[in-house]
Amino acid sequence: MATTAALPSLSKPAPFSDDAEAKAEWERCDYSIKITLAMAKAGKSPRPVRVYADGIYDLFHQGHARQLMQAKSMFPNVYLIVGVNGDYLTHMKKGKTVMTEDERFEAMRHCRYVDEVVKEAPWQLEDSFLNKHKIDFVAHDDEPYTVGVGTDAYAHVKKRGMFVATERTDGVSTSDLVARIVKDYDIYIRRNLSRGYSAKELNVSFLREKKLMFQEKVGKIKDKSKQVFDSIEGKRTDLIRNWEEKSRDFIDSFLLLFRRNGHLRHMITDGKEKIMHAFSPPGSPKGENGHDSSNQEDHSWYEPPRKMARTELNGDNGWISSDDEEDS
Repeated sequence: MATTAALPSLSKPAPFSDDAEAKAEWERCDYSIKITLAMAKAGKSPRPVRVYADGIYDLFHQGHARQLMQAKSMFPNVYLIVGVNGDYLTHMKKGKTVMTEDERFEAMRHCRYVDEVVKEAPWQLEDSFLNKHKIDFVAHDDEPYTVGVGTDAYAHVKKRGMFVATERTDGVSTSDLVARIVKDYDIYIRRNLSRGYSAKELNVSFLREKKLMFQEKVGKIKDKSKQVFDSIEGKRTDLIRNWEEKSRDFIDSFLLLFRRNGHLRHMITDGKEKIMHAFSPPGSPKGENGHDSSNQEDHSWYEPPRKMARTELNGDNGWISSDDEEDS
């Protein structure tokens, strides 16, 4: 079964333009073959299409990555070169960055869409730079970029027909991220103080440090209290739920016991029958003819008792009856 070799940009960091790997790729490119936009879109280029994208890429975020993804997928066979502006030009034309140039250069090497990184890229693109790096097309969003120059920095490549447009990602930018940090400045200062940073490292005065540390402790107490109350509320809810379930069972049992023809009525009826049976005399036995002897009239009680004979002692057997004496 055939296997597909891993792309270099996915298995290791992209090389810088002055690395041997990037130079070898540069030498393989026959820049004398000019690639038109129609040829590139149709996938009929005889060599990889070298697309260039540039920027400051401070606090590298998904908006940056999405722009590079669009540039990489602009045509079927793209070799993506990314230029990263250095600190000197960036600080002079746009302002201070959060990340240093070396940090930004290195971050760009680890983006999966990037094949090569150009350090300290120029602010405006000239033919000498385009030819040096054998660039076929330049990718950027279509809005005129006038920061630091007053005119569109991409006007020249647009005029030459070498410009391809990407789309900006709304809702995210480096400026937005910095604005979030500034807005919640005290929170992030307290966060870093609690993680071991000194007031000097954070450029915070002694009094402000103590104030922020106190606020951090108060915040933790509030959070802990909220957790306790939430826990109590959860337990209270469970108790109410259990009580409701038990009350339903109790009501069902009560109705089952006391309703008409319920268990209690059957218990009372059965108990009453047992008591009546215990106090009632047993039935008379049946006679020889199969009839109840109690129904036959007994006349023996009408007969007077038989007169008992008076006995006396005689000579022969020791006893004689008085009747016998009279007979003799």
